[in-house]
Amino acid sequence: MGWSQRIDEALAARRAADGWRLRRPVEQNSVREITLEGQRYRHFSSNDYLGLSQHPAVIAAWQQGAAETGAGAGASGHVTGYSRHHAQLEAELADWLGYSRALLFISGFAANQAVIHLLGEKQDRIFADKLAHASLLDAASHSPASLRRFAHNQPESLAKLLATPPDGGTLVVTEGVFSMDGDSAPLAEIAEQTRRGNGWLLVDDAHGIGVTGAQGRGSCWQQQVKPELLIVTFGKGFGVSGAALLCDDATADYVEQFSRHLIYSTAMPPAQCYALLAALRQIQQGDALREKLHSHIARFRAGAADLPWQLGASASAIQPLIVGENSAALTLSQRLAQAGCWVSAIRPPTVPPGTARLRITLTAAHHTDDIDRLLEALYDAAG
Repeated sequence: MGWSQRIDEALAARRAADGWRLRRPVEQNSVREITLEGQRYRHFSSNDYLGLSQHPAVIAAWQQGAAETGAGAGASGHVTGYSRHHAQLEAELADWLGYSRALLFISGFAANQAVIHLLGEKQDRIFADKLAHASLLDAASHSPASLRRFAHNQPESLAKLLATPPDGGTLVVTEGVFSMDGDSAPLAEIAEQTRRGNGWLLVDDAHGIGVTGAQGRGSCWQQQVKPELLIVTFGKGFGVSGAALLCDDATADYVEQFSRHLIYSTAMPPAQCYALLAALRQIQQGDALREKLHSHIARFRAGAADLPWQLGASASAIQPLIVGENSAALTLSQRLAQAGCWVSAIRPPTVPPGTARLRITLTAAHHTDDIDRLLEALYDAAG
């Protein structure tokens, strides 16, 4: 089969399964509201949980950084792209989260790929939660190490895998808060099982950092767990973009010396570091924002209790409403859009077949009447 035929068949199959994805140009995005094709909607599909992308201090810091350092880094960090602003951000992140080192990456996807790609060798094994993010599973599946997946959030399933002695190293991979279900991993139990199996634990806390734990330090801090490898990303609670690996000195040196993802990528712009430092300040003093967010979550869950669809068991900003079939999820998303609420439908392969859903995300930027309007639109759509 040639490339053209393969492409045509794949596209036809995606359309037939109601799985076609569209990127729509956003004209304006204030976190609370979004404008597309001239129509303004209340926005319930943003990962900017604290609304920091619109915070005046964060915006001003990026503007100041661009004025002082320019628009880009100009090189990889191993050439001349690593500035004192990168070093300051790494140092403050490490101190804040209780690690000796932090290393910056251009995205969470890149950080996960870099770490797993570097560590996994043929004699090693990787045990990943079945619902771990695509960046984690892709990296593990392309690694020379063997990959096994344990039942979602089930430490006893992990324990069975760990019972077999390894030929090499063991890396256990999970998320702090899962991106499509919004539920939290039992990190203390997973960490204990990993310790008993003499493995290392990697936690991707993209959706927990900034939002949970003291000063927003995230899921691991909240559950008093310190994994060997902690990935935090800046496109959610921080409201910006990029990511960091938190680890010990030796591991950081190893990544710096041997990670192709780090060595051969242009560094994030120094101006971005200005913005991230400003966002970090807001997170550290952001108890009021977190309290507002959790109030919205409680209000939504209480109001959604009688909806006919399955509401995921989530205490996070991610509130999945599981509809079932792709067409049903698309129809419900369209009904909400007609009512002025933008909620994206999430379908396979992002989620398992038969679990297409609306991934409702709440933010501190929302108002109480936004939550009430969404609930009203959902009950109207339910008939």
